[in-house]
Amino acid sequence: MSANVAAFRALSLAIVKGFVRDRTSVFFAVVFPLMFLVLFGGLFADPSQSKVDLIVVGDVSLVDQLPEDARAAFDQTFHVEHSDDLDAAISKVKKGDADVALEMQGDTLVAHYTQTDQVKAAVTQGTLRAFVDGANVAQLSDAAGQPPQFDLKTERVEDDSLKTIQYYTPGLLGWAVAMSAAFGAAATIQGWRQSKLIRRLQLAPVSTRTVVAARVSVTIGIALVQLAIFVGIGAVAFGLTLTGSWWMSIPLLIVGTLCFMAIGLLAGAVTRTTEGAVNAANFIVLPMSFLSGSFFPLDGAPGWLRAFAVLLPLKHLNDGMLDVMVRGEGPTAALAPMAILLAFALVVTLISARLFRWDTA
Repeated sequence: MSANVAAFRALSLAIVKGFVRDRTSVFFAVVFPLMFLVLFGGLFADPSQSKVDLIVVGDVSLVDQLPEDARAAFDQTFHVEHSDDLDAAISKVKKGDADVALEMQGDTLVAHYTQTDQVKAAVTQGTLRAFVDGANVAQLSDAAGQPPQFDLKTERVEDDSLKTIQYYTPGLLGWAVAMSAAFGAAATIQGWRQSKLIRRLQLAPVSTRTVVAARVSVTIGIALVQLAIFVGIGAVAFGLTLTGSWWMSIPLLIVGTLCFMAIGLLAGAVTRTTEGAVNAANFIVLPMSFLSGSFFPLDGAPGWLRAFAVLLPLKHLNDGMLDVMVRGEGPTAALAPMAILLAFALVVTLISARLFRWDTA
């Protein structure tokens, strides 16, 4: 029995040592899950950040006349901004810069809200209804027998034909393209380097420029196929309807593909194996997808985390796609995201070229 125990201990120790020495195993067993713990902890740790962004347009007497306790509850629910321009306020709601614009039409409180985040839209309408009912109850207690003074009217700033699928498609498409472009570039550069194909291509009767152009063209072609599949299935199965200058999603997607190919090149440049390159690309792109709104809005995230998300290229790709495919923005809405993505691609490509080594040793 003692011999078996000693063998068990020795074997267990050898396995532990092998695990610790395998950096990939340690990374995916400890570091990668821990990274998501920190990520989600940062996203949802502070519930006070999930206030509804509300724009009060002009004189909204109902809000101004709220009792002290009701006003405190109102301020805990809404982050209030004041404006005198209703059209500008509604435009901000359409663009996702605010959740609801509030105005008074006589004794009717009119809430212009967005359905981009359906949970927040439901909270907004339910909360405003509660405040209106509370104001009416207070008014009835002061003047018994009088009809309710205030009423609530809610209006969506988007077209009634828009569905939930409109808001999820751009983000999921951006994530899919980012993953495909980054993984493909990372695996290709490492695979070619390990197999010495890069060295052989230098001796082949084709220029390096031709090889790079072919790889880039294939990756862009895959991205366009992804676009067609997403839009086709979304339209046929879920009633997806493209709005605005949706065709600008094509050049935007091409630029986004180049950007994430550059990230894949960087992952391939700093690693020594194909598996390591793919893992490095995954390490960069997957957390970025959560921080860029590909899967859910970041309204509940702390301010510092939302500010950090602005630095991420996928955030600009997702927002640009959302503007031209869903929010009905014009072609110029895609120009700023495209410029940011191109600049990011250029910088990362230059860094990758500086770090690249012809051999894996």
